[in-house]
Amino acid sequence: MDRSTKTAAALLALAGGLFASAAIAEMGPGDMGGMQGHGDRGAMFMQQFDLIDADKDGKITAAELAAHRLARFTAADTNADGALNAEELTAMHVAEMTAKMARRTDRMLQWMDANGDGSLSVDELPDGPSPDRLARLDADADGAISKAEAEAAMQHMGDRTRKHRKGMDHDD
Repeated sequence: MDRSTKTAAALLALAGGLFASAAIAEMGPGDMGGMQGHGDRGAMFMQQFDLIDADKDGKITAAELAAHRLARFTAADTNADGALNAEELTAMHVAEMTAKMARRTDRMLQWMDANGDGSLSVDELPDGPSPDRLARLDADADGAISKAEAEAAMQHMGDRTRKHRKGMDHDD
């Protein structure tokens, strides 16, 4: 591996590490084995790329990563004591999640607001799972989905995701 490849790999690993804590903080306890993971960290990194690229040359250097990390820390350290306490960490994560939810809301309105009035009526909301999908979840064919059937379906989805991701995880 030549020097530039090693440098690029090190920068990508560093960038992934910088954003991993924020991605993990947004996940619930059951999300680690599900659909979230490496893809979300990569998406988060790409969303932040232009912000980190301080000189706007289309490249991120170790110095830019360090400056971005320090700026995020300084912004979150509201009492300027050089440490992030529980309230400061919570506030940082709430702000990040609020921004993420605002982006998701905007996309949802753009996609679903059929009449363009800036809000969603019940008629504009998706109908939910099709009768065929519900029938597949109804393991005992009693016409309803029990909590146990729902849990089994969620477990199956997680198993499929883990199987799909097998071999994709790397020890970075």
